[in-house]
Amino acid sequence: VQLQASGGGLVQVGGSLRLSCAASGLTLTTYTMGWFRQAPGKEREFVAAIRGGSHMTYYADSVKGRFTISRDNAKNTVNVQMNSLKPEDTAVYYCAALGGRPIMSTLKNGDSYEYWGQGTQVTVSS
Repeated sequence: VQLQASGGGLVQVGGSLRLSCAASGLTLTTYTMGWFRQAPGKEREFVAAIRGGSHMTYYADSVKGRFTISRDNAKNTVNVQMNSLKPEDTAVYYCAALGGRPIMSTLKNGDSYEYWGQGTQVTVSS
């Protein structure tokens, strides 16, 4: 299984970025896909997730209304559109995959996830 995250970069406050996670070796419709981030000196935190068997989505309060997670089954990718970016969004962003039918608390917990991508840096400058 491989998860390849891409799309990070440097953007000004208020700007947008679109992160993508390309999966190989697994079918996204059977996995919950999550995005997490980790800023320097801080713990990893949940950003967003989308269930495999449906398009149900979940967001951290800090990104709700600004980020949108989606899944492209044909391309086997999961994307997160990030708008109205803030300096506090600066972090390395990781995509991850979790099998089964996790409850909400489980899919928001990074320790639950089975597979991880390599991370992509997002820097928001003020």
